[in-house]
Amino acid sequence: MRYLNDLSTIVNINSHTKNKHGVDRVGQIFDKWFEELGFDVNIYDRELIGNHRHYTSIHDKTAKKLLLLGHLDTVFPPNEFEEYSEDKEWIYGPGVCDMKGGNIVALQALRELKEQNIDIKNIDVFFVSDEETGSDDSKHLTAKLASDYNYCFVYEAAGENMEVVTGRKGVGTFFIDIKGKAAHAGNNYVHGHDANLEASYKLQELVKLTDLEKGTTVNVGKINGGIGANTISPYANMVFELRYKNSQERDRVLRAIDEIVNKSFVNGTTSELSGGIQRDVMQTSESSLALIKYIEDITSTTLKSEERGGVSDANIVSSCGVVTLDGFGPFGDGDHTIHERASKKSFETRIELSKKLFTYFVKNLDFKKGN
Repeated sequence: MRYLNDLSTIVNINSHTKNKHGVDRVGQIFDKWFEELGFDVNIYDRELIGNHRHYTSIHDKTAKKLLLLGHLDTVFPPNEFEEYSEDKEWIYGPGVCDMKGGNIVALQALRELKEQNIDIKNIDVFFVSDEETGSDDSKHLTAKLASDYNYCFVYEAAGENMEVVTGRKGVGTFFIDIKGKAAHAGNNYVHGHDANLEASYKLQELVKLTDLEKGTTVNVGKINGGIGANTISPYANMVFELRYKNSQERDRVLRAIDEIVNKSFVNGTTSELSGGIQRDVMQTSESSLALIKYIEDITSTTLKSEERGGVSDANIVSSCGVVTLDGFGPFGDGDHTIHERASKKSFETRIELSKKLFTYFVKNLDFKKGN
């Protein structure tokens, strides 16, 4: 199958987020493939990371538009995990499910439309280069482009039972820098202001914000501070993450974080907060559930759905009001490890699903039956 050969080609190119050369090599190969399908290639040049790439088809400006979203980068630096292999049931290698495999699913489905002489219109593709490190650069561009679209399919991996994703938690990463005052721990103990002790109080207060019943977690993942055992700590810093399932929980925790940062539990210490929300919550909506029903009617299949704790660029597009479904890629597991793999059968299933949806969309320029 040609698409597996294509997947092998791009998986064998290291595209770690910070490997600009490798990410751009993968992007240039996709440029050629999309140009062969009649897409225009729009490149957003970046100096330190890979370039973002927007592939645009023929547009009927009065009709609905569909965006297919993916990312080119993977998580392993050069020489750590780069080999592509396969057996009867599985494909192995970096990105086979997260998410070079998903990009190939979208590409192959579009190819099959072209092979049937179906003109591709009002379907565009956007590949970013920094998703695995939080989309700090691309998220603003993604949000800007999203305003031009009515629907978005994201080609991250499918669920174990081929579920698509209707909801993802929001995520924020925060940093607290605490200043205290150094003093000799033996001779001048009372003259010091212990930044480490302040961090310990703040840690406990932050963790109390977790509400598992509501799907909210606050994790203090790293603490650093102090000089040595014989010195009252003059500084400390903390790194913590917030994940949440709805905007009410987001707002509750953000208010509480400000209160914790601004309160000094140890006299003489001061604290400064930085960081913030990286990707806002993707909440399951009536629109996304209605879209699943349309897809089931169009394809005469049952499409299962799920919510996930992990984030993707679907969060960004969904937050812009675009009807968004994620998980259109192949099923796989072991992503972000050297055991990453993807099911061959799931490629066939997802390509066929996407082909049916694209065919319906370009003929009707919407997913609502009867329009």
